[in-house]
Order: sequence, then C-alpha cells, then structure tokens
Amino acid sequence: MRKLLTLAGLGAALTYFLDPDSGKRRRAVARDRALAFFRQQGRQLSRRAGGVQADAQGLVQKAKHARADEKLADPNDTTLARKVETEIFRDPEVPKGQIDVNAEDGVVILRGEVERPELIQDLEEKTRSVQGVKGVENLLHTPGTDAPMHQVH
Repeated sequence: MRKLLTLAGLGAALTYFLDPDSGKRRRAVARDRALAFFRQQGRQLSRRAGGVQADAQGLVQKAKHARADEKLADPNDTTLARKVETEIFRDPEVPKGQIDVNAEDGVVILRGEVERPELIQDLEEKTRSVQGVKGVENLLHTPGTDAPMHQVH
C-alpha cells in the first residue's frame, strides 16, 4: 500500500511539472523558490556565524581586560600615588603645589597645607575612592594649625 501511494505521488508530481501547457512555468517557479530558500538559509547561517564570531571576540577582549584589571587592582606604590594625584587634582580649586601624595604598601599618605578645612575631608574621600587604595593617612592641615604626626607602618 505504501509503495502504491509513493508511486501515485511521484506520478502526480511528474504530471504537474511535465504538463505541456504550464510545466515550464511551474518548473521555473519551483527552481526560483528552491534557490530563494537556500539563499535565505545561507544569509541566516552567515548572520549566526557573525554572531558567534562577535561573541568569541568579546570573550577574548574580556580575557585581555581581566588581566589588565588584575594589574590595576593592586598597582605598585608609585602608580597608585599617580592615580590618586590624577583624581584629586582634577578640581582646579585644589592647590597642586601645596599637597604631596605618597604611597607605602597601598596606603596613601597626603601631606600639606590647604586653605579650607572641608577640603581636607573631600581630598581624603576622593583618595579612598581610587581603585587599589588600601588606606589613607591624612596629614593635611590648615594654615596656623599643627600638622598631624605620621604614623609608622
């Protein structure tokens, strides 16, 4: 029975495509649709491949930057002091020539004289916000006050 149905279906398809009146047009339409289907599948496959490539490239960049982030998370003392200077001296109100920034084992030491007491606290907060700072020793003072004493680490 199955064989009979298969032969009947094949006969109907041949009659449909080999019909002397419309067979040529039907074959052309079937060919065009088949080619369009494969073109569409090719474009979708290309887009998916591009997505996979972009994902792979993103993972490579994440891996590269992860190594860079490790270096930034625990910079040496000189680098840390420069990072802090970059952060605190962004504000043009901060007197660059009156403040010294040093770092010892990740602890940043701020020394110098500033005009306003509120600036002392502001500079300490900005220093603490820098990545890699383990602690802050604030030896800043205002004019006319004694400088705080340095604590030995």
